[in-house]
Amino acid sequence: MPSSPIRKLAPFAEAAKKRGTKIYHLNIGQPDIATPDAFWKAVKDIDLKVLAYSPSDGFEALRKKYAGWFTKKFGQEYFGPSDMLITTGASEALLFTLLSILDEGEEIIATEPTYANYIGFMNSGSIRFKPVATHFDQGFALPSTDEFEAAIGPQTKAILLCNPGNPTGVLYSKAELERIKDLALKHDLFIISDEVYQDFNYSGEPFVSMMHFPELAHHAIVVDSISKRYSACGARIGMVATKNKEVLGTILKFAQQRLSPPTIEQLGAEALFDVDMSYLEDVYAEYIQRRDVLVEGLNSIQGVQCHTPKGAFYCMVKLPVTDSDHFCQWMLEAFEYEGATVMMAPAAGFFVTPGLGKDMVRVAYVLRQEDLKAAVECLRKGLEVYALQA
Repeated sequence: MPSSPIRKLAPFAEAAKKRGTKIYHLNIGQPDIATPDAFWKAVKDIDLKVLAYSPSDGFEALRKKYAGWFTKKFGQEYFGPSDMLITTGASEALLFTLLSILDEGEEIIATEPTYANYIGFMNSGSIRFKPVATHFDQGFALPSTDEFEAAIGPQTKAILLCNPGNPTGVLYSKAELERIKDLALKHDLFIISDEVYQDFNYSGEPFVSMMHFPELAHHAIVVDSISKRYSACGARIGMVATKNKEVLGTILKFAQQRLSPPTIEQLGAEALFDVDMSYLEDVYAEYIQRRDVLVEGLNSIQGVQCHTPKGAFYCMVKLPVTDSDHFCQWMLEAFEYEGATVMMAPAAGFFVTPGLGKDMVRVAYVLRQEDLKAAVECLRKGLEVYALQA
């Protein structure tokens, strides 16, 4: 099981805080935007005498709210309450899905770099990860159909997409998704589509879900979460949806083994789907400004390169260093500027191919604009001092 590049440096950050150093946390997708009041009110108003298990597939009322919200958003029903399960975050949804559709030694294809936790989930089931490379100088664009075809073998069972992408911020168009759809149908593959960042789409075009393709009814499995949409990461409420009843029934078996998703958080989550859309519109506008502040600031640092993401709230950033693991740890252990330092996620942990990503970090623009500006200046000074010591 690999260490998380997002969390493995946490002990160094905690030590820095104990020394009195302020940490700008750019390492993790933890927004600082307030969770809607409706969640807290719903939790406070709970009138229960016993904190009991919920159903293994989650409360029906929440599944109805979840499905109804997507029907309203997309203008038609893509899945109903009986097509989905509530999970303990999107992470559990992904893990249960992988364990349900792949046996030990079978293969799944995903682009590289990839969300680091996918690697751990696959290792949990002894599943083989077949990476298809994307490249910084191409903006991590979706590889060609031929490149995907070359990765498909007799043991390949699925393609995993994160759209919009973590860690790259890439956003796939309808035409690009149609290429993946055609591959899945040609080779009879599942498509797992991690769409937790769908509300952070900066392209100006409507978001396209894998649920938009009716011909994928028995192939598409969609994962979602309230964590980022409503800044409710700690609630650990996610979901998995598919029209494939055999797959959903198998996922339910895993859900039964862990008994149930969190009861109190589900009751709070029900209220989130009644929150006025203006909340999401304000959050969306704020993230565009944060993105622009961070990208402009990073590209103003000598030797640093960063593309403008089209989705999510992450950037893969090239630094003028040869070992970003060492640099990120050094920033926490040995450097501060005006009483502060920056915590980032070394990018090598988002690759399965050894040696890649050593000159990159993933950063999350989840802080206030003033903090992002201060973090950029701190990084600028840190790189200057680090270069002198090299």
